[in-house]
Amino acid sequence: MDPFLDLIRLLHPRAALLGRGIDATGDWGITFPALGDLLFLWLEDGTCQLIRPGCDPLPLNKGDFVLLRTTLSFTLTSNRDVEPLDSVAAVAAKQPGRLRLGFGQERPISLHMGKFLFSTANEDLLTGLLPPLVQVPSHSPKLHRLHNLLTLMESEGRDPGPAGEFIIARLVELALVEILRMPASRLPGQTTDPAKRGLLAGLRDPVAGKAIRAMHADVGQEWTVDSLARLCGVSRSTFATRFHAVVGVSPISYLLRWRIALAKEALGSGTARIEEVAFSIGYKSGSAFSTAFSRAVGCSPRQLAENSARYA
Repeated sequence: MDPFLDLIRLLHPRAALLGRGIDATGDWGITFPALGDLLFLWLEDGTCQLIRPGCDPLPLNKGDFVLLRTTLSFTLTSNRDVEPLDSVAAVAAKQPGRLRLGFGQERPISLHMGKFLFSTANEDLLTGLLPPLVQVPSHSPKLHRLHNLLTLMESEGRDPGPAGEFIIARLVELALVEILRMPASRLPGQTTDPAKRGLLAGLRDPVAGKAIRAMHADVGQEWTVDSLARLCGVSRSTFATRFHAVVGVSPISYLLRWRIALAKEALGSGTARIEEVAFSIGYKSGSAFSTAFSRAVGCSPRQLAENSARYA
């Protein structure tokens, strides 16, 4: 059982490209609102700046890849003094082909851009897995696996064949998975931080990782702190303290969160009745499951299932 693969399967990440890309020359700028989306930028050619309120301008160079959670608005520009175009208006104009910005022929840039779409039921599982911004410089040698994906993207972008946009989107999805499973200390601009906790940190810990894998392998088991500690070969107090320090929550809280995530996925897809979902994740009755689910999610299992069916 691979808990990280479980996570990816629940998130269902899909990359949606912003049209066919952006070409710009001379002085130009385009601004994007704070919508909480997870965007990606890949600068195929040229240089530009990424500007966010209260942050230093971030220079981007040819080949750089950026993963950005839009909790803040941001601007891509050749010059921070340029009045930027509003991206919402630009998209609404439905310009055919690639979006073209600026005037003249000097300082040409070409970039691909888009956002990741996730299963809305469990998108909150991403919280804490990524910093607000990840920049992968084109010259970073320790990220060779990721750069192999970016090289394939560049090749397809420069000489697109049939289904080129589909191929680029799939490569971007693989790039996200590669970034998610990197230790935070290997991400450019990030430092080793003992407070960095979560599922991926837990999986890299020999004690917490063994417990997490056991819970994912048999989520319906009546796990307790004692039984998990015995499985890991440490005392109860040592296990509980270490698990919380590494993962950020207690073992039983983690188990509850994962059970609820599985339940949201099953209920949202309409593949099982509430009682079946309850028993499959370790609840002895539908009423006990409904109580726990309502407390964690803020609505009953039936309400979530009905809302999912309404908007399917």
